[in-house]
Formats: sequence, structure tokens, C-alpha cells
Amino acid sequence: MQKTEAHFFDGLTAGRHEVHVALSDDRQAMIITGDTLEAPLRWSLMDLRALSDTSHKGRLTLTRHADTADEAPRDPARLVLHDPELIAWMYRTRPGLFRRDLHKGTWRKVFLYSGGAVVAACLMLFVILPAMANTLALIIPVEREIAFGKVVTSQMERILGHADKKSLRCEDPAGRAALDTMLARLAKNQEMDYQISAQVFDHGMINAFAAPGGQVVILRGLLDKAQGPDEVAGVLAHEIGHVESRDATRHALRTAGSAGLLSMLIGDFTGGAAIALVGEHLMTAAYTRDAEAAADLFALDMLKAANVNATGFARFFDELDGLQGFEIPAYLSSHPVTAERAEQARGFAQSQSGTRPILSDVEWQALRNICQ
Repeated sequence: MQKTEAHFFDGLTAGRHEVHVALSDDRQAMIITGDTLEAPLRWSLMDLRALSDTSHKGRLTLTRHADTADEAPRDPARLVLHDPELIAWMYRTRPGLFRRDLHKGTWRKVFLYSGGAVVAACLMLFVILPAMANTLALIIPVEREIAFGKVVTSQMERILGHADKKSLRCEDPAGRAALDTMLARLAKNQEMDYQISAQVFDHGMINAFAAPGGQVVILRGLLDKAQGPDEVAGVLAHEIGHVESRDATRHALRTAGSAGLLSMLIGDFTGGAAIALVGEHLMTAAYTRDAEAAADLFALDMLKAANVNATGFARFFDELDGLQGFEIPAYLSSHPVTAERAEQARGFAQSQSGTRPILSDVEWQALRNICQ
């Protein structure tokens, strides 16, 4: 390779040096000479690295691999080649020219930091957020919880298909009156922390769920499946039990915190994904066995106080349980049904006396037609 002209920057000053470059006699290095250099420089060909951050195709900027304190282990000096033949020779003979160099131990640090981040995220998701949710559920002001519950319920409506209709809320006057009658009968003489707001959504899913702040939603599919109003009353009382225990609030706060952390990771700072995830989670989340047992006991006590036979509650479980071999209803996925729970309700009913239907036949038909 003949001696050719190039530009050299020492990386310490802003000055540009007019230099000549040529191969060493042993052809293992590039010798850089110039009138403004204190002494010739010898750059090993094995250490040469090309900078890819240049848009000028007629030149090649070189540096060399070196142990430095910088992020990339490279010499701050730069050598700019303009000779097309020399540039082509460099591309042809130096396969490691565009290699990315890393300090020793860099990958170990990356794995350690990544592992630490994963552990921290898991700690937040599975330890800190649940603990915070449990605490916040007890101290959050009721009015704030009610407002939060209304937002979550509206999001549930959108998830279930609000975009296809003006609204999923069923508001037939006679059906609405029947639902209010059922709720008033259950809540009579009950000391509750919330003013329960029950409503029916026009959706075929067999499900009912509680939202924060006393919001309870029954889906039309559950009314279609139920054989009588006492069955619906048992489900409604069960969901009220979740409300009074603030189970829905804990779930919502926990999911909101998890979704908020996820939103920060994916860059959704508007919170839209968080609220959407909260709404979907409340419709599909399974409560703990203890929470389900407590809600069952609450429902049975409420049915007893309202003089409603708990046999309907047990019968509803039996009917859903019979569908598991063919089609698992949404209610089963969020409220696991066991034979023990149905048997418990049936045994409780045997101890009752003086019960009467929670709705008349006319009121029951009106409730079933609330979405028409």
C-alpha cells in the first residue's frame, strides 16, 4: 500500500493534522506521520475500528480499540481516510473493522442489572402493590372509591361492547323497579358501609361482578339462565358481600398499580391501558378461597335476614356446575363453584323457616325483560 494523505485528530485538541499513512514493513500496522505530530504513530491493524456514524461515503473514519474509561473502549483519536483504494482495501481485509467493543465484564453487569430490575418489578407486583392495595382499600375515602367505581364500571361497559350500542345499561322501568325491590329487600335492616347501586348490562355472558364503591353489575345472561328470582338474589347478595369486604376495591387498586407500572414500562403515561386493565380484570379475576367463603356467608346471612330461601342460591350453583362439561360460564371462571359451596347453601336453607319469594311472578318476569 502506497503512502497516502489523510486527516488526523488527536481527540485532545480541536486541531486537524495533515498526515500521511502507510503500512509498516511487517504489514501489521498503519504508520501515521506528519509535520505537526511529535512522533510517528503506529496503529495495529487488529485494533482498527471504523466509526459507523458518518454519512459521507467517500471517506472512512478510523479509531482504535484501547482500554479507556469511556463507555466504549476506544482511543479518542480519529483518522479520516479519503483514498478510495485504501478504503476499499480496509473493507476487504479487515473483517473486524465495524466490531462493537465492550469492556470486560459488561455482559455480566447487564445480566446483573437486568436480573435486579426483574426482581424489583416482581417485588413491586407481588409484594409491595398487594400490601399497599390492602392498606389503601381500608383508608381510601368512600366518595373517592365511589367515583373510582363508576369509572371502572363504565370501562367494563366499553369492554363488553359499548361501541356497538349506545349503552349496555338496561333501563326498562318495570324491570328497574323489580331490581330495586330485590335490592331494598336484601338491604333492609342491614348495617352496610355502602349505598349499593345495582344495574343490569345487556350482554349474554353468565356473570355478575362487584366494582369499587358499592357498584354491582348483573349481566343479562345470568338472568336468562336463572330459574327464579331467589337465585339472582343469592348472587346479588354474594356480590354485595364482596363490596362490603372491599374485595373489589383491593383487586382494582392492585390491578391499577400493576397496570400503572406496566404503563410506565411501555410508555402509556395517559393511564388508558391501566383503567382498561382494571375493568377487564374485575370481570375475570378469581377471588381467593377465603374471600369467596366470606362472601358466601355474607350472602346466606343476608338471605336469612330478608326471609329468602337459600335453596335458590344452591340451585344456581348446581345449574352452572352442570354446564362445566360443555361450556364453562364466565361466572365460574371468576367465582369458582365447588360442590361444598352448593351443599353449604342447601344445608343452610334447611334451617330456614317462614321464607317467601323475593319477587312476585310479575316482578320476576319484569326483571328478566329489563333489557327489552
